[in-house]
Amino acid sequence: MAAPKDKQDIPQDGTGVIQLDPWLAPFGDTLKRRYWKAQEWIKVINEKEGGFDKFSKGTDIFGFNVDEKNNVIYREWAPNAEQAYLVGDFNGWNYTSHPMKKNAFGVFEIIVPPKGSEKAIPHNSKVKISLVLPGGHRIDRLPAWIKYVTQDLSVSPAYDARFWSPAPSEKYSFQHPRPRKPESIRIYEAHVGISSPEQRVTTYDEFTENVLPRIKDLGYNAIQLMAIMEHAYYASFGYQVNSFFAASSRYGTPEGLKKLVDTAHKMGIVVLLDVVHSHASKNVLDGLNQFDGTDHQYFHSGGKGNHDLWDSRLFNYGHHEVMRFLLSNLRFWMDEYHFDGFRFDGVTSMLYLHHGIGTGFSGGYHEYFGPDVDEEAVVYLALANEMLHSLYPDCITVAEDVSGMPALCLPLSLGGIGFDYRLAMAIPDMWIKILKEKKDEDWDLANICFTLTNRRHGEKTIAYCESHDQALVGDKTLMMHLCDAEMYTNMSTLSPLTPVIDRGMALHKMIRLLTHGLGGEGYLNFEGNEFGHPEWLDFPRAGNNNSFWYARRQFNLTEDDLLRYKFLNTFDKLMNQCEAQYGWLHAPQAYISLKHEGDKVIVFERAGVVFIFNFHKDRSFSDYRIGIEVPGTYKVVLNSDAERVGGHNRIDEETRFFTTAMEWNGRKNWTHVYIPCRSALVLALESPATQ
Repeated sequence: MAAPKDKQDIPQDGTGVIQLDPWLAPFGDTLKRRYWKAQEWIKVINEKEGGFDKFSKGTDIFGFNVDEKNNVIYREWAPNAEQAYLVGDFNGWNYTSHPMKKNAFGVFEIIVPPKGSEKAIPHNSKVKISLVLPGGHRIDRLPAWIKYVTQDLSVSPAYDARFWSPAPSEKYSFQHPRPRKPESIRIYEAHVGISSPEQRVTTYDEFTENVLPRIKDLGYNAIQLMAIMEHAYYASFGYQVNSFFAASSRYGTPEGLKKLVDTAHKMGIVVLLDVVHSHASKNVLDGLNQFDGTDHQYFHSGGKGNHDLWDSRLFNYGHHEVMRFLLSNLRFWMDEYHFDGFRFDGVTSMLYLHHGIGTGFSGGYHEYFGPDVDEEAVVYLALANEMLHSLYPDCITVAEDVSGMPALCLPLSLGGIGFDYRLAMAIPDMWIKILKEKKDEDWDLANICFTLTNRRHGEKTIAYCESHDQALVGDKTLMMHLCDAEMYTNMSTLSPLTPVIDRGMALHKMIRLLTHGLGGEGYLNFEGNEFGHPEWLDFPRAGNNNSFWYARRQFNLTEDDLLRYKFLNTFDKLMNQCEAQYGWLHAPQAYISLKHEGDKVIVFERAGVVFIFNFHKDRSFSDYRIGIEVPGTYKVVLNSDAERVGGHNRIDEETRFFTTAMEWNGRKNWTHVYIPCRSALVLALESPATQ
């Protein structure tokens, strides 16, 4: 895409993106309509709600709040209900003693005065709202805005709502400011519960103590935390949310999560929350579904409100109170827990009325601007990004979208949806397809390079070889595809290095480095995959006799000096450190000077460093001529064949490479390198050429 013109030249009607991508010109009317729908929402929010700042502070109004006199104030929107009562431990579960008043907007309210100097509702005590529906039927619900819920599986799978209001001395107090938004974002995707070698659920405190230092040491500057929003079913990986404002109690208390985020900030690491606004759990007793007795309070009614594949409910993004609920939810996680941004899950499902089910996206622009697009969801996402970036300038938002929606990562002012990054979801699919279907000698280097660079330049992309999706049971991680059963027998340094393990380790490093260097403006890794974790991920469920065997990450494997996992772990660290020094992720797209199908060699330059890959299974090349744009003396700054990363130590890292001023492969200079089979080198300028 072309560079944008000066700001004053950008049309203020949502069509500015056409200046960047003229192919969007036929869809100008659609872009205008989306833009003006967003502007209409902003006007309503400004005129009726006092602007984004006030509108997104729904937690100041709804749910439980305590005023300066220790009155507990509880409000709940339940328009279909005729009566409501607050019940709980505090009143001995008396269903008539604490009636609530309903206003004209369907909001119930109660003020519970203190008992002496103490709040009348004790901290951490159980509460519910009991609603009387038309016809006299009574239903009990967990408050929709509740901030802490707990589950006792020995009693029932349903959650209990708890009034979380600790004494000031027990509240966690944040000590460290948010780090600045990284220029190059290197994300460690993590799930607190599986973050231990032990067969149990790991806690926030254990993650803080044991995993944060590991992430810092590996050179990641961002963490994407999964499965934090409370979900009834552990095996759902956090994607069936029942309480949107509650941090999962499986891992500890809200204060424990605050300490985790604050400690990450102390280390200079930003923390993103995996937020699920694409759908909600169908649970009735402890979720939003049928909260006030109707199927259409928070969701669309009928079939439109159900996701057939996920067996979940779909939000009505066009409803004023749903917009308040979701925007306030984002604001709450930013303010209460000091998260630095969000990875929005299931964006493809949100963007399209077909939710991506049974649909393959060809890339034709008509697919992104036709009748299948859910414009209410498009506008919600645009408003969410507009709100977040206006209130938190360093906020980071990432979209999980497989469709390739144009302008997804451009601001609303240009007609975009406003995300900072999108995930490069085609890249892991490519690597797994190659490993499943092709022999090494049949790898198509041109297609690999095309897939890694085929993105909407001007819209930032986060590249990854594999995420949690590829780690789940039923799939295989890259290391399992490469080595499979031999990982259980031949990863010890005391046993001979077999051809399978040798190939697997070499390609594991090369695939990661190639993706890191060529695939995007950010990089992501799922925890454990950096060292080739030997097993998939499977949560306790009936199908595996509720076993935790696969619901854990065996970090201890990297600490055993006799196991080869340490080599992959070290390479990942060196790769991130190299990027931190040279900054290729935030540099312009690489220039690929060579894709030699016969030699299986790829050469490209980005951020002034030279990447050289030899994917040939058994041919090494001495005095191999490569093109380099900037003349001077180059040195090795990363070597996948080094002994400390499990390589064969075939390269003398003290060697210097001197350029010759003659055009080669489209570059102004050339040099000769030795590049062994199945290895990768990164060269950086040590000293420029003298004039």
